Amino acid sequence: MKKVMVMAAAAAFVMGAGVMAPADAQAGGFNVKKCKACHSVKKKKTGPAWKDVAAAYGSADALAAVFKSGFKVSDRKMIAADGKWKSRAGMMTGQYKKLIKGHEEEAAKALFDAVARGKI
Repeated sequence: MKKVMVMAAAAAFVMGAGVMAPADAQAGGFNVKKCKACHSVKKKKTGPAWKDVAAAYGSADALAAVFKSGFKVSDRKMIAADGKWKSRAGMMTGQYKKLIKGHEEEAAKALFDAVARGKI
C-alpha cells in the first residue's frame, strides 16, 4: 500500500509540475522570467517598460526584425526616444546574445503578449 501511495504521489507531482510553474514565466512560447530582472510592463526599471518598447516598434514583427538584424544600437528605437538607455545598451546587447539570439520572433511575440496581458 505504501508503495502505491508513493507512486501515486510521484505521478501527481510530475503531472502537476507544468501546472505549478508560474504562468507569467512563459509568454508566446518564450521564457521571459530572466527579463523581469530589468523590465516590467508598465514601469521603467533598469531597462525600459515593455509598453514603451511595444509603442516604439508597433508590432512584434518590427521588433523581431531589429533582433534578427543583430540588435544594433543604431537600430534601437528606445535609445532614440530616451537617451538614458544608450548608456545601458551594452548590458542589453549581452542579454540579447544570451537570451534572445536564435529566438528573435518568439522573444518579440512574448514582449507584445506580456504587454497585452499587462504583466510579464
